[in-house]
Amino acid sequence: MLPKPTLILAIESSCDDTAAALVRDRKVLSNCIANQKIHEAYGGVVPELASRAHQSKIIPVVHQALAEANIDKNDLTAIAYTQGPGLLGSLLVGSAFAKSLALSLKVPLIPINHMQGHLLVHFIEEEGINTPEFPFLGVTVSGGHTQLVKVNSHFEMELLGTTLDDAIGEAFDKCGKQMGLNYPSGPEIDKLAQKGDPHKFEFPIPKVEGYDVSYSGVKTAFTNFISNQKQKDSNFVTNNLEDLCASLQYTLVQIILKKIEQVAKAFSLNQVVIGGGVAANSELRKQLMSRQKSHQWAVYLPPLKYTTDNAAMIGIAAYYKFLNKEYGTFSDASESRLNY
Repeated sequence: MLPKPTLILAIESSCDDTAAALVRDRKVLSNCIANQKIHEAYGGVVPELASRAHQSKIIPVVHQALAEANIDKNDLTAIAYTQGPGLLGSLLVGSAFAKSLALSLKVPLIPINHMQGHLLVHFIEEEGINTPEFPFLGVTVSGGHTQLVKVNSHFEMELLGTTLDDAIGEAFDKCGKQMGLNYPSGPEIDKLAQKGDPHKFEFPIPKVEGYDVSYSGVKTAFTNFISNQKQKDSNFVTNNLEDLCASLQYTLVQIILKKIEQVAKAFSLNQVVIGGGVAANSELRKQLMSRQKSHQWAVYLPPLKYTTDNAAMIGIAAYYKFLNKEYGTFSDASESRLNY
């Protein structure tokens, strides 16, 4: 008799996306996300508004995930949720819902580290996803994090380098705001950069010791450059928008690429696994793929639908936790800062 498959309902609510997914073993049956458009007017995520939006969206999103997967909640094997890191108010909404449902269904509860989920998304069994072998270099690039991690097993991860200030996605958004672009600015910059010259304007690449990165200096230099140029020509940004986007994007990507090269060489890691929202950036993808030959790397890029925050990545991480019977308790606290 074949073993009974695991059916895990996963919930992700670390920031401003309310997400739920159904995962059967390593296969994703549904992956539903409700975005919060309200933050666009503020140019960034407002924590209080985010937590309130999660409260109104979480039940409809879970219902949608169950319906799309054609799964009855009484057939669930376990409930997984994001424990951290993230906005505490947002995390608490997902945590409270997951704990209540697990208690009522009398199934195991599995808390998941959001950052581990971004890297473990590559273990989903699906066409178009290749699974790396341990150990590998994991790189998480998003609006809130920029980290380089040595991944020895599914949950044995060693943080080697991180940002000393702004994350790469944050730098994209803040610089985009200086150009009058909408929030989030990363995708818009990427689109405009396709028609620009990445070498038209030069911005500094900071010299940071070790494996850490810094984006604050570039952000400041870009802001000052825009301010100075606008004093000379009020239409400077409009007349040079595509070149500005291309040059900025090139610089931001080069900063993390140099550290990836440094870490890969120092630790003899030839598998580079990318996760997080900025993994969707076309310049980063292009530069990494070009290094497959020049550096003899095996590069693993997630499908675009799994780059931004999603519950499928929480579900696949929970599957491996479930196999090892690593369950949580109802007293586990949500943590805005959670280490590997």
